[in-house]
Amino acid sequence: MAKKKILIVDDSDFYAKLIETALTQGGYEVVRAACGEDGLRLVREEKPDLVLLDIVMPGINGFEVCRILRASERNNLMPIIMLTSRSSHEDMLTGLELGADDYIFKPFDNRELLSRVRNTLRRIDRNRNANPLTGLQGNLEIQRELDYRIERKLPFAAIYADLDNFKAYNDVYGFLKGDIAIKLTADILCDAAKRCCGSFVGHIGGDDFIMIVAPGHADAICKSIIAAFDARVRDLYSPEDLARGHIVTTDRLGETVFFPIQTISLAVVTSENRTFTTHLEVSDIAAELKKTAKAERGSIYIRDARGK
Repeated sequence: MAKKKILIVDDSDFYAKLIETALTQGGYEVVRAACGEDGLRLVREEKPDLVLLDIVMPGINGFEVCRILRASERNNLMPIIMLTSRSSHEDMLTGLELGADDYIFKPFDNRELLSRVRNTLRRIDRNRNANPLTGLQGNLEIQRELDYRIERKLPFAAIYADLDNFKAYNDVYGFLKGDIAIKLTADILCDAAKRCCGSFVGHIGGDDFIMIVAPGHADAICKSIIAAFDARVRDLYSPEDLARGHIVTTDRLGETVFFPIQTISLAVVTSENRTFTTHLEVSDIAAELKKTAKAERGSIYIRDARGK
């Protein structure tokens, strides 16, 4: 894995060397700039993963550099940690208001510096991988979570969730209403996850989700998800559609088609009776189970009972 690149923008050679030594020992690649102008240039040329930015510098000070960087969309997710020898609370607030992610006062402890850099990078990476609609972790983190549990032989139940008749609802009610249905599902899954210590909720994409829990909690969680979804999804429909029990639309041939109120299908894959070597095996089994579940009417969950 490539090292994370850190850009130090500081006119103090003494502090820049201290920071560079600490970061290099921490496993990071380091680039240095002695002034704000050089810092802006190196951001364009080196594309660092994080910027450590001193406030007091000749020419363009750190506040102005931060403002310029945040004014560009390409730098919106690039983390900035501001450095200063001034312990002014006002300086800290100014930096945060300009878009800095964190603040470190000089002199600093190397352990604190590395912890703040590591935590900031980890948080930004999570934000980059999160689904923009729900804020839940996406496919990369889902794969990592499953592989982590598989490699360490931790028992798990992966609950894959898929909405039934979502496309028809999206077509009739529009994308904004469709987004509300997706967010509702995410909220229901997250509420259910709170009941199980060590659980994980991810958004695969569209109306597909995953929850990873302890196997012993899977049945109760599935039942609670179904009960909550069936109750709350009704708020997304007009009184007329609820009274009919379906929505009416037309297919590509102009024929009238009826679609029931949305339901949720859950496929449960556990490590109780199987030995997995990769997340791909889990998703393959889940795909088979989801196909079976979606062939049934109403909200349902199906567990994989086979072993190998």
